[in-house]
Amino acid sequence: MSIILGFSNQHLPAFNNNWRRFLASGITLIILGALAISAATFATLVSVVVLGFLVFLGGIIMMADTFTFWRRKGSGFFLHLFFSLLYLAVGATLVINPVQGSISLTLLLGIFYIVVGAFRTALAPTLRTPQWGWAWFNGLITLLLGILIITSWPGSSLFIIGLFVGIDLVFCGLAYVMAALSARRSMA
Repeated sequence: MSIILGFSNQHLPAFNNNWRRFLASGITLIILGALAISAATFATLVSVVVLGFLVFLGGIIMMADTFTFWRRKGSGFFLHLFFSLLYLAVGATLVINPVQGSISLTLLLGIFYIVVGAFRTALAPTLRTPQWGWAWFNGLITLLLGILIITSWPGSSLFIIGLFVGIDLVFCGLAYVMAALSARRSMA
């Protein structure tokens, strides 16, 4: 059984009828993104605290699973207990001290971008997909972002995450707006 995710003609009427909602959602996301960019430090701290709550909640769920399913199953119990305690500790640390959490997460983000950018830059000319130059350029930009983050770390830690969240919200909102305008035009 395969599931095909995508937009088909059967979705068109519902999409066209709701273009105003998509437009309003897009404008809201753009405004939220602009606010996150303009208050990047605040957005960073909020993002780290929310992530901390989610990780802590994951630890609670893992702990419940450890004592309900893994109890009396030997080494599996202790491994699950360890990971649930790790989740609880990391989540609590992010919530209690979001500044320190943002420093750690920014370092990991910079390292991640450097590794991903290097791989994309190296693989794009090798794979030669259609328009592979764009993939190579994307890898170069990702690599440069990682280098910029690492060279300005830890000073950049209080605004990088919020800035990236804001940029993502703006572009997500822009995609909603463009889709809504396209739906509106197709109805005319």
